[in-house]
Amino acid sequence: MKKRLTVAAVSFALLFTIGTGSVFADSKLDNVVSSAIGTDYVSGGTSTSGFDCSGFTKYVFSHLGIKLPHQSGSQYKMGTAVSKDELIAGDLVFFNTSGKGVSHVGVFVGDGKFAHASSSKGVVISNLSDKYYVERYVGAKRIMSTDKYEDVATDGGDQDNVE
Repeated sequence: MKKRLTVAAVSFALLFTIGTGSVFADSKLDNVVSSAIGTDYVSGGTSTSGFDCSGFTKYVFSHLGIKLPHQSGSQYKMGTAVSKDELIAGDLVFFNTSGKGVSHVGVFVGDGKFAHASSSKGVVISNLSDKYYVERYVGAKRIMSTDKYEDVATDGGDQDNVE
């Protein structure tokens, strides 16, 4: 019951967060991310039974038809680097939370926010401008091609593959 209330509250907040600042509102990306909000953190997790950070991004992108490895450092080696002021919904954002290089990843959802699997809170939406993330930000990568971006940005409501 607690998880359902949390999911409902976070989903309501997500509607306002993603819906106002993202071209992905009611899109494939929005639907996949929304379905995972509130899922518990589980080290090594890659499903709605529990996620770690790279398991979450791997899950999201698999539902968009893109394969990612299950390790944030490996994901950081993919795609094209983009600056913070050029971020678009669907870009991956990376952080050094361990002091040893890239150790955390999330999906930018627009309006200065990103979805990620927090080890303390599970799958949540956070602000890139939060001091914690500003101090640990490493960079961002664009994984989707322009054609793929247009496909997932415009084809809303397709939840056939969302678990």
